[in-house]
Amino acid sequence: MSEKTRQELGGRVLRLGELVDYRPGTVASRMIVNNPAGSITIFAFDEGEGLSEHTAPFDAGVTILDGEAEVWVAGTTHPMTAGETIIFPANVPHALSAMTPFKMALVMIRG
Repeated sequence: MSEKTRQELGGRVLRLGELVDYRPGTVASRMIVNNPAGSITIFAFDEGEGLSEHTAPFDAGVTILDGEAEVWVAGTTHPMTAGETIIFPANVPHALSAMTPFKMALVMIRG
C-alpha cells in the first residue's frame, strides 16, 4: 500500500477485518500505518497457515479479528478467538498457526 493510500485511511472509521481478504492457501496482509514509532498491519491467514517461531526487537500486540488461532509465546500455547489480544514482548520467541481461517491486527511499537 502506498503512503498516499495509507494517509487516505486517516480520519475514517475502519472495520479492520474488512481491509484484507482471505486468499486460499496463503497469508494476505495490508499495512495501514507505518512510521518511525511503529506500524499497524492487518493479516488474513488461510486455515493451516501461520508464522514460524521467531523473535522481534520490539514489543507487538496481536488482536484476533475473526476466526481461531493458536499462538505460542515463550513455549506456552494460547488458543485465541475473535476479540482477544496478546502481547509479544521484545526478543521473546513467538509463533502462530491458523486453526480456522483467521484475521488479526498486528501493532508493532518501535520505541
